[in-house]
Amino acid sequence: VQLVESGGGLAQPGGSLRLSCAASGFTFSRSDMSWARQAPGKGLEWVSGIFSTGISPIYADSVKGRFTISRDNAKNMVYLLMNSLKPEDTALYYCARGLRPPYSALGQGTEVTVSS
Repeated sequence: VQLVESGGGLAQPGGSLRLSCAASGFTFSRSDMSWARQAPGKGLEWVSGIFSTGISPIYADSVKGRFTISRDNAKNMVYLLMNSLKPEDTALYYCARGLRPPYSALGQGTEVTVSS
């Protein structure tokens, strides 16, 4: 099982970033997926999840209305579009297999910094 995130970087407050996760080594189309994040000095926080079929995505209250999760089962990819970024969104973002912890797999993370 391998999950590889990309797309992190530096964004200004109010800006946008799109994270991508490439999955391999398991039946992606049958797997629910999530994004989680870990801010400096804090624990892992679940951000958003999407069912294997792609319907009814779910979001943490802290990102609802700003972030959008999506997936492409033909490409084994899951995405997180982050709009209206805030400094408190600064964190290491992880792609995860599963909707809630404990996740069956976790990527290495991609760093997102929101700062002016």
